[in-house]
Order: sequence, then C-alpha cells, then structure tokens
Amino acid sequence: MRLWHKYLIPYLPRKQLIAQWRECCCIARNIYKNGTPNHILVNKILNYPDDEFNTYAMMVAREMEKRGYSVDKWRFWRWRRDINTIIETTVFRGWHDQRYLRQCYYNLEEKYDRGGVSEEEWKIFEDGYNRIFRN
Repeated sequence: MRLWHKYLIPYLPRKQLIAQWRECCCIARNIYKNGTPNHILVNKILNYPDDEFNTYAMMVAREMEKRGYSVDKWRFWRWRRDINTIIETTVFRGWHDQRYLRQCYYNLEEKYDRGGVSEEEWKIFEDGYNRIFRN
C-alpha cells in the first residue's frame, strides 16, 4: 500500500492511478472495520483529520474521471462519513513534502526500470515530477 504524493496524482501511469483508487477504498474499509489501515506505509493517515484522506481520495477519483475512467465513488463513501472536503494544498502537510515526493519518484522509477511502466508513461511522470520539484 502507498498513497502517492498528492502532487503526482495527475502524472501517475494508468495502472498506478487505478490501483490508487482501489487502495483508497481498501484503506477506507479497513479504517471502518478495524480502526486502522494496518499498513506501515499508510498508517500515518491516522495522524490527520478524516477530511484530508477524503479529499485525497476525491483528488484520485477526479483525475480518473478526467482521463475518462469509470469511478464507482460508492466503493469509497460507503465506508466513510459524509465529510466536507478541504483545500487540497493542506492535505497531508508534513507528510507529502519534498522528501516524500522524492521517495515516490524513486519508487516509480524502479517500476520503470523493471519494465512495469512504459517509456511514454515514465516521460509524462518525470516531466510532471520535475515541474513540481522545481516549485
């Protein structure tokens, strides 16, 4: 499990974006049923208000819709309370920082190096990463 850096969502390859939606739904279900996502890479979300995770998940859903993918939002919302979303730039502040951005970059770079991401997808991701990292 991984929650990709919030600023990388628009640049994620198709497979990672769709998997991210599944992860958000799985995390929501685990929190609802167990009170925790119970995974070292995402347990940090418990340190943030619920609104931030909800907003993050809707950022993923919105990007999927933008690309023309079908999104069943009920898969997420059936496990969550109907909470207002917050400003996206405040989502996971202190976690989704420059260091985490680099960690996500290297994670996807390894997938690219192993043939799990196409050359075209990697170029889009790398260009997006470079734009973000310079800001």
